[in-house]
Amino acid sequence: MEFSLDPVGVVRSSRAEAEDDQWDTESSSIELLLPFGERALLGLADFSHCIVVFVFDKAAWDESRMSRHPRGNKDWPEVGIFAQRAKDRPNRLGVTVCQVLAVNGSTIRVSGLDAIDGTPVVDIKPWMVEFGPRGEVSQPSWSTELMKDYW
Repeated sequence: MEFSLDPVGVVRSSRAEAEDDQWDTESSSIELLLPFGERALLGLADFSHCIVVFVFDKAAWDESRMSRHPRGNKDWPEVGIFAQRAKDRPNRLGVTVCQVLAVNGSTIRVSGLDAIDGTPVVDIKPWMVEFGPRGEVSQPSWSTELMKDYW
């Protein structure tokens, strides 16, 4: 089965390269593309956060990436692609919860979006507490170590 996605917007950011850390220091904008405009963003400013779905359009996929040590660190276990959040993914989709800083016309200003300048955005959704995890959340210690400087 094949499908296609059309971008609804594009990321504007000072970052041109996909670096691994310090994404919370980055403020980005998402400029909507036609036919999406101001009407598509009505009410989004009432939410503190939004979910941004984007395409890692500069990343590549090949089956040798099916499993690996996160960030190539041999001190961390080898894990499958679906047990990590690397950018080199089978369908190259990224999903990030961002803080909404402002909505102005057909542009959203966000904080914490780990996407580089020019990245195509394929969807934007408001973050609602009710869609967050239910019950306790657990994760391996290597992932906590990996993420310590990410945000």
